[in-house]
Amino acid sequence: MLNYNSEETQSSITKFEQMLKTNLIYFFDAQEFEDIIIHYLGYGEHQLAKKALKMGLEQHPSSHELMLLQSEIFILDEKFEMALQLLEYIEKLNPFDEEIALQKASISSKKGDHKSSIDYLHQALEISEDPGEIWNLLGMEHLLAEEYEEASFFFKNCLEDNPEDYPSLYNLLYCYEQLNKVEPAITSLNEVLEHDPYCEVAWHQLGKILMKSGKIKEALSALDFAIISDDTFTGAYIEKGKLLESVGRINEAIENYEVALNTAEPSSFIHKCIGRCHERLGNLDLAQQFYLKSVKLEPSNEKSWEALILFYLSQKNYKKAKLYLERALDSNSDSINLWKNSVEIYSLMGKKDKAITASKKLLELGYYQPDILLQLIDLFLEKRKWEEAHNVAEEAFASFPENRDLAIRVAGCCLHLDRTDEGIYLLNPQHLNSSERGMFLNLFPSFKSLLTESK
Repeated sequence: MLNYNSEETQSSITKFEQMLKTNLIYFFDAQEFEDIIIHYLGYGEHQLAKKALKMGLEQHPSSHELMLLQSEIFILDEKFEMALQLLEYIEKLNPFDEEIALQKASISSKKGDHKSSIDYLHQALEISEDPGEIWNLLGMEHLLAEEYEEASFFFKNCLEDNPEDYPSLYNLLYCYEQLNKVEPAITSLNEVLEHDPYCEVAWHQLGKILMKSGKIKEALSALDFAIISDDTFTGAYIEKGKLLESVGRINEAIENYEVALNTAEPSSFIHKCIGRCHERLGNLDLAQQFYLKSVKLEPSNEKSWEALILFYLSQKNYKKAKLYLERALDSNSDSINLWKNSVEIYSLMGKKDKAITASKKLLELGYYQPDILLQLIDLFLEKRKWEEAHNVAEEAFASFPENRDLAIRVAGCCLHLDRTDEGIYLLNPQHLNSSERGMFLNLFPSFKSLLTESK
């Protein structure tokens, strides 16, 4: 691997940059040009890399290493056809260079053709003397194709080759999670721990898996080992806090969250967790302080705003819930959950028009679900806007034809709009159960006699 800071490389770069300033032409060997180009690509200075490449190919037109760098730059610029043509030419000169297959795999991957990319990677694997990187690329391609079983095979190879390859470990665990394979995940983590008993990452992941499996005592032990391995490991304190909170050991949870606060930058998430714990303990002033700090630290974090708003709703302080809702929407205007909170708050405050506007906003955002549709219909019903209620209910019922709550509302609206036969047909009063009868009477008391006649 190129050492960007090696004396030889730095000397070549200095000489190259002096040449650019003076317009003099210096000679560099092909390896020097290669080092210079890789240096600039590594630091994202693509224009300088292209200048060096152009000059390099002028001085060494037959260097296939420089040609490969040219095709790589074509790929970066998304000039895939030009890259492929050049790669075909290079392959005729040197058919056993794995880099050719790797670059073809990269092009296929960027075009979304994961199958072809995998085929090219297997070609590279056949001629490679160092398969580790290719195993990782194969794992990633299978992962992108959602082929988790195949992906896990290659990530496991990476981990067996290098037990400290934590990105591969995370990817392997993700595959096992998607495949719902708990025991293989635990086995893989134990293999890492056999190599390094003080691997805080493995202990942390083991704790999370055991917690999901309901093995609380074992999970706590694993998280304790993660902390013993690295007493500044913020993630382990947070996970332990969540675990303790889930089993009702709230004060201990707060202690772990507070340690986490001291081992990392101020965190909106941790302040929200501590606020939630204090709320559960009834320490409402402290809960409010932590929730407010949470939204101040990260105004774009909708989860923190939602926790603060729900806190005020639980206290029936609708005025403050509305105040902070409006502030939250300033920076999270497309949040489904916040707009759902908006419908609830305005409904509780009796501001039906604003609740209707919020419901319509949810539909605009693509949240076309029975819960919000029913709320919107009922808001129209409360305002005795039968036509509007019917329009929404009829369209919703067409999307959810098995939903009896919607059918009953369409029927009631039809009755109010003098479409009696249609309403009775949809309602089918003789077959209503007690819950449905109660719902209909609550929403449409004017038609109580209709149910009486059907008994």
